[in-house]
Amino acid sequence: MWQRLLIVFLMGIQLALGQSVKAASPAGEVRDTLLLKDPKGPHISEAYRYYTEPFTTSPDPEQAEAQWRAGKFRPGPWHKTLNLGLLHERVWMRLTVRNTEAQRLRYFWSIFNFTDSAALYCRRQGEACFTQLATSTSWVPASERPIQARSLSFPFTLEPGETATLFLRIDLHAGALYLPTYIETAEHFLAWEMTFPFERHWVWLLGFYMSSALFSLVLFTFLRDRIYLWYVAYVACVSIFLMMEDGLDALLLPRSPYQLIWAVGQFNFMVLAAAAGIRVMQLFVRLRNDWPGLYRVGNWLTGLAVVFVVIYAALFPWAARHHFALLQILNTTRELVLLCLFGYSWITLLTVARSKHRRQLAAYYILTYLLFFIGFAIFWSNHLGLSSFNPIYPNPLAWGLFFELLVLSALLTGRFRHTLRQIARLRERQLRQRNALGARLIAAQEEERTQLARELHDALGPNLAALHLAWQGPAVQKAITSSPEAAAAGRQTELLLRHLRDEVRTYSHALLPAERGQDSLAESVASLGELLNLYGNPKVQVHCDDDLDHLPPVVQQAAYRIVAELLNNAVRHARATEVEVHLQRQPTVLEIRVEDNGRGFTQPTQQTGIGLRGVRARTEYLHGQMTIDSSPQGTRIVVLLPC
Repeated sequence: MWQRLLIVFLMGIQLALGQSVKAASPAGEVRDTLLLKDPKGPHISEAYRYYTEPFTTSPDPEQAEAQWRAGKFRPGPWHKTLNLGLLHERVWMRLTVRNTEAQRLRYFWSIFNFTDSAALYCRRQGEACFTQLATSTSWVPASERPIQARSLSFPFTLEPGETATLFLRIDLHAGALYLPTYIETAEHFLAWEMTFPFERHWVWLLGFYMSSALFSLVLFTFLRDRIYLWYVAYVACVSIFLMMEDGLDALLLPRSPYQLIWAVGQFNFMVLAAAAGIRVMQLFVRLRNDWPGLYRVGNWLTGLAVVFVVIYAALFPWAARHHFALLQILNTTRELVLLCLFGYSWITLLTVARSKHRRQLAAYYILTYLLFFIGFAIFWSNHLGLSSFNPIYPNPLAWGLFFELLVLSALLTGRFRHTLRQIARLRERQLRQRNALGARLIAAQEEERTQLARELHDALGPNLAALHLAWQGPAVQKAITSSPEAAAAGRQTELLLRHLRDEVRTYSHALLPAERGQDSLAESVASLGELLNLYGNPKVQVHCDDDLDHLPPVVQQAAYRIVAELLNNAVRHARATEVEVHLQRQPTVLEIRVEDNGRGFTQPTQQTGIGLRGVRARTEYLHGQMTIDSSPQGTRIVVLLPC
């Protein structure tokens, strides 16, 4: 019942395309004998008869001849192609041929499609029985066949005027028995095989398919968008299917990959291609966001299609030898799976086309998908035996794929450009948010520093000064001079209090420079240098340009913090005796240069200290540059801040 429904559906497609379901018969009566000529004679469809028998029957040309005498053979109604559709039986083709030339000629009877096995038998005039001339199988690549060609070719030789009866036995278990076949001289056959990839446009068609796939891989490397990977899988599966259809895989692939793809099955690659095409369509029309239920159905269908292909590849070898009913079920299910995949695609596209905000995307994809679907419908109808129509070489499917990829590549390129613009806008928004957050963090940090500096200056500083004065009072001095040991401890304590008071003063000035309205950036840096010089070692020299007051406040604030941090590192860690600070205003940047003659640092991990990390963070926030040149003879750090 399913087969009948499938055939009715395909007949409707064919009628919609304006094609006649009924195949045209060759003009004139069927000949009894095919007159072979050099280089090219009439086609065998003018004279051959065919007969089918179950695979369970042992192949015997004498039994086939008995069926011929019983009138069981029928003439083929197809031109240049044996087309029996979904037939799961062995096929015998009977043909009487005669060499009409005045010379001995060698001919090839060729089948231009995959067959599990085939054999040629011959009975010449005066012979009582048929003799097997050659046997071959498509399961090995062209290099391992008796005649090294993309087709299965069987040679035979005829003397001038000689007549012979030929039987060609064909075993094909995959269903869709669509076998182009021809007889021609060896010279003409070899010449055609040499020019076939060029005359049938395969060279540049395959080049276009591969270029389209590589282009999508390039787009994927930029965006990491999965639609481009599914597009590559789609192109790869359809390209392999087309190569298998015309035997190009037998010429191009070595034994292992050739047998692997045929173990999967030719039409199963179309199943995989349809599944990959559904994923491309789902991502292109953004199905997941607006139609989650339909999206899940598509995912289930694609998953089931992949599972079916795996099951088919696992069961097919056993079913082809032992269980022909299961073989028929597998092949029929394959056609139904294809029908479901294509049906889901059309239902989805028509559903999305009804939505206002996705209508344009659906229209673009329907145009693209229609180009491929028309070619595949004609192609599929031929393979199911409903027609024998091939309006263009190499076949409608190859050209349908070409035009589909041409349009789809343009659409995916547009998607790529649209995504780039979205990413640019997103990065711009993120940059503005980061800058705003950075400004708030710096403002909060400055406020915290100001509060801490004032606490040090206004609270801790006076208390230390009062403690120092109290220590110098008469009672304390009298007590500590009572013994030499107490006097020595008193002097050490006084030095410690004085040092602690100076430290607090230095920290407060480093955290809180002079107010902008009172002292300039140059004066604040100079004051910081004078405070550090109170210790006597190292000696800090400050050199500032005169026009630093015109810098933006944020640059002046960052410059002071950077100088304070670099001076703190030089004083506390470098063990330097001299430190020089230079602030120079250049046309576009403020150059901050701090140099010391200390011990430097050679380990890269030391550059990740808190001080230098803070300097680098401030520099990067203002889009500046920071360079460090350190050696055992000293360190030179240069910071460039845009003005």
